[in-house]
Amino acid sequence: MAVTDEMVCFSLYAASRATTQAYRALLEPWGLTYPQYLVLVTLWREGEQTVSSLGEHLQLDSGTLSPLLRRMEVSGLVRRERRATDERIVNVVIGSRGTELRAELEHIPAQIAAGTGLGTTEAAASLIRTLQQLTATMQAATEAAAGATGAPTGAAAGTAGAPTRDR
Repeated sequence: MAVTDEMVCFSLYAASRATTQAYRALLEPWGLTYPQYLVLVTLWREGEQTVSSLGEHLQLDSGTLSPLLRRMEVSGLVRRERRATDERIVNVVIGSRGTELRAELEHIPAQIAAGTGLGTTEAAASLIRTLQQLTATMQAATEAAAGATGAPTGAAAGTAGAPTRDR
């Protein structure tokens, strides 16, 4: 048995890669990436978002999210609109092509669910809760370790000194 077979971190990494590869194969006919799909799903289900709230929801910093949204806007998947009441705030809304894709991509979640082999909605919900708890505890451990060394963490690590307003 390989040493990596006994490592929780490697098992999470391998499962994440396999899931991302499955999404890549399923989304390729539409020329979409997994992060683009996540933006679309968020907008379809939750409606208009600010750039900041979208970044928080998807755990992406502005240095990753802004170019992603720019590419999506060029393709008609989303529109970015400055708020009339405060032009520093940018809202992201679904674009015409993004609206069209909703029906075309509605089969994706069922295919991914089948690929997990979990079998039941409760088994999937249990795994999601476990992974969310793991994410929260690992983020807390990272912040605690960084606090001990004074290093920035999370989104702050890539944006130290950057303005916090939406772009």
